[in-house]
Amino acid sequence: MTTPTSIQPSQLPAVIRGYLTAHAARDAEAALRAFAPAAVVTDEGRSFRGTGEILGFLRDAGAEFSYTTELIGAQRLDDTHWVATNRLEGDFPGSVAELNYRFTLDGDLITELVIAP
Repeated sequence: MTTPTSIQPSQLPAVIRGYLTAHAARDAEAALRAFAPAAVVTDEGRSFRGTGEILGFLRDAGAEFSYTTELIGAQRLDDTHWVATNRLEGDFPGSVAELNYRFTLDGDLITELVIAP
């Protein structure tokens, strides 16, 4: 894999921007449309496979907290790997977190998303 290149968030692929917008708005159905049928999402050490499990993840992730999300950075690793960094602020333990959303794309769909600090 090549050296990461910092980019403006607006330079992220459209499917990633669409997912991030829908996820921040807590629109699980719109966010789900960004994923390939056999996609995998990993968050807090748990993996969610396929659109059924991913929809559940999208509906439940952070639902017990109130928070805002701000896209503060982006990187291009290569044509299929991208990273978006979000700052979350809210009433969860620690109250502020910066999380990297590591995307793998196949064409215009997300095949893998790993969310981690």
